[in-house]
Amino acid sequence: MTDMNNQGIEKSLYSLAHLTLIGATPAELVYIAARAGYDAVSPRFIPMHVAGEFKHSPIQKDQIIATKTALATTGLKVLDVEIARITDETDPRSFVPALELGGELGAKQMIMSAWTKTRDDRNFLIDKYAETCDLAAPFDITVDLEFPSFSRLRTLDDALDIVRAANKPNSGILIDTLYLHLSRVDIGELLHVPSEFLHFLHVSDCLPGIADTRAGMIQLARDARLYPGEGWIDFKGIIERMPPVHYSIELPNQSRVLELGYEEHARRCLEYAKRTFGKVVSKRRKTAEKNDLVLQD
Repeated sequence: MTDMNNQGIEKSLYSLAHLTLIGATPAELVYIAARAGYDAVSPRFIPMHVAGEFKHSPIQKDQIIATKTALATTGLKVLDVEIARITDETDPRSFVPALELGGELGAKQMIMSAWTKTRDDRNFLIDKYAETCDLAAPFDITVDLEFPSFSRLRTLDDALDIVRAANKPNSGILIDTLYLHLSRVDIGELLHVPSEFLHFLHVSDCLPGIADTRAGMIQLARDARLYPGEGWIDFKGIIERMPPVHYSIELPNQSRVLELGYEEHARRCLEYAKRTFGKVVSKRRKTAEKNDLVLQD
């Protein structure tokens, strides 16, 4: 197994996340991403059963063959696989087929989020997260826990608590720029997250107002994100406080898709991202005397 605490990133990859084009099959996602100029894709091998999602099982034989053919034809990489959800009925062993396929395709991360219905199930979440990490380890895959603002884990501190308690070598935290905004996280808090937990960044923008209902946040997150630079998210500040990471553009916006089509929407996502923060780099460093993180001058 490779050292999961040291990614050795020389150049950040730009990946097209599946939620951006949720109606596309994994193979279609690969071809669209290649034509639009991406380096990688972040396919959903675990269906979410949300509105507009592609209808075919992504892990049935014909879909796997089509996905492998698309990757071989285009030369694109697979950055991560999506999305393992902790629910009240979750059996982490059900994630194994997606982990096996992800490992075979070279993915290094799996995204996980929590959707249980109570607020007193911390030990349950820790156990399910830790078990998933153990199942992912043989495939050299980290399990990156995110904190959608309308889920069970709503803040960066919530997610960090579970990851630290699980204490697994292939743990991770997924930072999503939209959820930083919706959860009112001060970007300075990113400096308190150990670098070994941070592997990639979910990218999208939004306007300054924060929806005051769960339904409003869900509608924004799943159907109305903006291209980087159209809103007010401080990408420069975020990237400077992250270690060097890869970028996965997760930007669902149905009106843009209807107006522009899949490929042009994907292309604009990438163009806006590179225009907005393509030259921004990490400024994190560890001090020699203390095990804390600061910004380089």
